[in-house]
Amino acid sequence: MSLLPCVEIEPSESSEPANASVIWLHGLGADGNDFAPVVPHLKLPEDCHPRFVFPHAPRIPVTINGGMVMRAWYDIRELSIDRKVDVDTLRASAQAVHALIEREMERGVDPRRIVLAGFSQGGAVVYEAALSYGYALGGLLVLSSYFATAETLNRSEANEALPALIQHGRQDQVVPEVLGQRAAERLREWHYPVVYEPYDVEHGICPEQLPVIQRWLSERLA
Repeated sequence: MSLLPCVEIEPSESSEPANASVIWLHGLGADGNDFAPVVPHLKLPEDCHPRFVFPHAPRIPVTINGGMVMRAWYDIRELSIDRKVDVDTLRASAQAVHALIEREMERGVDPRRIVLAGFSQGGAVVYEAALSYGYALGGLLVLSSYFATAETLNRSEANEALPALIQHGRQDQVVPEVLGQRAAERLREWHYPVVYEPYDVEHGICPEQLPVIQRWLSERLA
């Protein structure tokens, strides 16, 4: 499998090689540059030298947008509350994320120091990618998203206790907050350690979320 093209931000202010990684997926129609500006705001512990990897989704036709070709992790066929998605392309994207994890391991990063993060569509992919991966990972960060494959997920025993931080906007009209709540409830039913936090924001992130993400990443990667 060829690797997804990525924006990569190496550890700053350090001559040390990366000893942790955050692989962060964007939402529908965006690209890997979307969340790169967040990195300077995430001041992690001095002994943590993370590499941030922001992959670009492939360009595919998206049914709900009239078949327009755009960057997307999978096709959305129907914009109902439960979302009708193309599970095959979602899983193909999850496999592409697995390939990025393996590249980080080849670069010397322990998988337990690799965090998967995703916004909106990207969040749906990292639910699948993280919870099905065969080696224990460091954590799962999901922003303004939903758990599209909860009913069919082949869960990995290696990640059956994976810590998760889920953040969602109370005013989100693209992905209603109830979908984020349902995802958190499902993980709790499966006994994952989950932190769920709502914010007064629409479909996006607000400054108040960043210190929480910073603390949570510090705990996962320190």
